[in-house]
Amino acid sequence: MCGIVGYIGTKQAAPIILDGLSKLEYRGYDSAGMAIFNGKTIDFKKATGRLKVLENLTKGGTETPGTSGIGHTRWATHGAPSDVNAHPHFNEQGTIAVVHNGIIENYLQLRKFLKEKGYNFQSETDTEVLAHLLDYYYKGNPMEAIFKMLRRVQGSYALGIMFAEHPDVIFAVRKDSPLIVGQNEDGCFIASDVPAILKYTRKVYYVDNQEIVKLHADHMHFYNIDEEEIEKESVFIDWDANAAEKAGYEHFMLKEMYEQPKTITDTLNPRIKNGNIEIEELNMTMEQLQNVKKMHIVACGSAYHAGVSGKYVIEKLARVPVEVDLASEFRYRDPILEEGAMVVVISQSGETADTLAALREAKKRGFQVLGIVNVVGSSIAREADNVLYTWAGPEIAVATTKAYSAQLVALYLLAMKLAQAKGTIDAARMHQLLGCLERLPHQVERLLNTKEQIQKFANRYLAAKDIFFIGRGIDYAISLEGSLKLKEISYIHSEAYAAGELKHGTISLIEEGTLVAAVATQPELYKKTISNMVEVKARGAFVLAVTCEDNKEIEKAADYVIYIPETDPLFANSLAIIPLQLFGYYIAVGRGCDVDKPRNLAKSVTVE
Repeated sequence: MCGIVGYIGTKQAAPIILDGLSKLEYRGYDSAGMAIFNGKTIDFKKATGRLKVLENLTKGGTETPGTSGIGHTRWATHGAPSDVNAHPHFNEQGTIAVVHNGIIENYLQLRKFLKEKGYNFQSETDTEVLAHLLDYYYKGNPMEAIFKMLRRVQGSYALGIMFAEHPDVIFAVRKDSPLIVGQNEDGCFIASDVPAILKYTRKVYYVDNQEIVKLHADHMHFYNIDEEEIEKESVFIDWDANAAEKAGYEHFMLKEMYEQPKTITDTLNPRIKNGNIEIEELNMTMEQLQNVKKMHIVACGSAYHAGVSGKYVIEKLARVPVEVDLASEFRYRDPILEEGAMVVVISQSGETADTLAALREAKKRGFQVLGIVNVVGSSIAREADNVLYTWAGPEIAVATTKAYSAQLVALYLLAMKLAQAKGTIDAARMHQLLGCLERLPHQVERLLNTKEQIQKFANRYLAAKDIFFIGRGIDYAISLEGSLKLKEISYIHSEAYAAGELKHGTISLIEEGTLVAAVATQPELYKKTISNMVEVKARGAFVLAVTCEDNKEIEKAADYVIYIPETDPLFANSLAIIPLQLFGYYIAVGRGCDVDKPRNLAKSVTVE
């Protein structure tokens, strides 16, 4: 959550910081601010609301001169959204400035300690504690003050720090919240995520846990928590810079939906060679895969829904039992991990706090962890024993679409590779499945081209109060994601239910005119799902069905049918989710919602 951007160099800092913050708006925020060294003092500018308010306040940064500064977009955790709670925060003299992502868990104790030492607080935030604690320890040496502060602080943090007495340097500090630094010929940068600085440099360094970076205009130094200078290797970011722009689409979400054929292709192609699956970065031998006796998939949100779908595919193909856990539950339920178990964590950003904590819990217990992530160099990518990358490129919209599709494909590949190792799939079946995978990008493109049909249907339900999604097996997994897409961007109450559970309470919610979206892509479950559709229709529901082209029987029970192209039932999620993504999108657009930045949500959830 939140966003940090910092710059020190030969250019004016404020316009660069504002531009960088605009690339991080997808992370979610309610206020924004900057601290710029103007040649004599640190000039603070803060504003509640959208970044545009801060841009107008500073005339696009032109009225806040200076070549070094730090900026921040805040998503409230401690204290309501307000100018005084907005970052940056500072000491009483305004000579030390701090921006912070994360949560300081012992801030109340530190606040009490500092008040007893005579410090006064203006805000309700945990971050202001850091500024005063730095002031308490500062005796002329910024690094010394930072190290002493870090030894007192508990929690998660990504920090940008400035000292007025040292205008030629800014500091970046990280523990459990994502942070990168970069460099070009004009200066050095800090940021929460690559899109913020992609316009300026492709040479970045991923800051590891409990590392401090000292940035000057033309160089930077890295230190560990023991105050030892360390060497870091840069990473070249080869993203297409246009991938972080809308490229003529009305919203990032729509653009990213249309990028799904390419995303699927890019995730598949490097792994399919000569009719076989080769996942080089997986770094696991067939013998190691053969020894996997159980799999635990751990994730949050849409990644969790991909995991639910993956469970059905892995168990069907490889005959390996799979448990799927919400990361926020896994880390606290004292899970039983038996010998031969492998933990798979899924995260688009690779920085999801609960998922990262689950990874560390599994590794602490001595179990192998596979990360399925989209961001090279992210925390999960670095800390997992093995990695399977989803080559989706930057995803800006808060509601994931293309990253979810890439996660599904990655799980298909993993399931097939595991099945090969276990000897549960023969050459003919492998050939058939590979053919289905290779057809997916074109089939997704076909479905995207039906957007006008979906939009016309969506417009009928702009005033809906409740929408339900039902399905069985993989169709239940599809329903979970379809429901989430709708509710998170349109603010319509929506729930997904296993269709067989309708009579165990849920059906009492159905009334005249209620929309029920029934997903029926699994041939062996068609008749069961059709029976459930008849049940809800008899109670007044309007039934939307998403099914396969050969299932014409469903027309007798549905009021409106969307057909998906023929594929193997195990891969049906990749196709059935497309019309449901479009449906949620057009409902949200029709209701005038901020599709790319839904209220109260953030792209990268880096705190509990």
